[in-house]
Amino acid sequence: MKLRLARHVALAAVLALAAGVAQADALQALQDFVRTTRSGSADFTQVVTPADGTRAKTSSGRFEFARPDRFRFDYAKPYPQAIVSDGRTLWIHDPDLNQVTVRRVDKALGATPAALLAGEDLARDFTLATQPDRDGLAWVRATPKAADSGFQWMAVGFKGNDLAAVEILDRFGQRTMLTLQGLKANAVLAPERFRFVPPPGADVLEQ
Repeated sequence: MKLRLARHVALAAVLALAAGVAQADALQALQDFVRTTRSGSADFTQVVTPADGTRAKTSSGRFEFARPDRFRFDYAKPYPQAIVSDGRTLWIHDPDLNQVTVRRVDKALGATPAALLAGEDLARDFTLATQPDRDGLAWVRATPKAADSGFQWMAVGFKGNDLAAVEILDRFGQRTMLTLQGLKANAVLAPERFRFVPPPGADVLEQ
């Protein structure tokens, strides 16, 4: 009995040590991603689950970024929408409404998911903490330091050294899971990808 108990204790200690190593690796993977991945592109699937547990909504499209603070989300399904930043200005284009919303990046970005993916100074905007592995991924939670941030936390999931998922819990309890497919790190992206000209006749709203 004592030998069996000792084995269980030893096994638990080994598993705890292994989990600690995996979590440390996740934090290192995030830091390495920010430091070494200067640009990238990937397809994405986004699932938004309301706080009241009603039916989740799924959308998909393509994401591109180039540090610092240049990024582009092109939603294709179920409705087209483009979110584009050139590092100074953020445009949100809704073709169905023929409307473009314009904001300054320094006011719109802050401690947001895009800042984590395309920004450079994580320590300035977020408190980082490793999380238990789940769904085959190693996770790091990023909690915004700004009290007026629009969300409670983000969790970034890595498969090895590859960024695979971002989970977001907003201030209203709504949960968003962004899953990336086919991430191409340090992809060569034309500067024009991060510029946007409102289409003729569109309503332009500046905030």
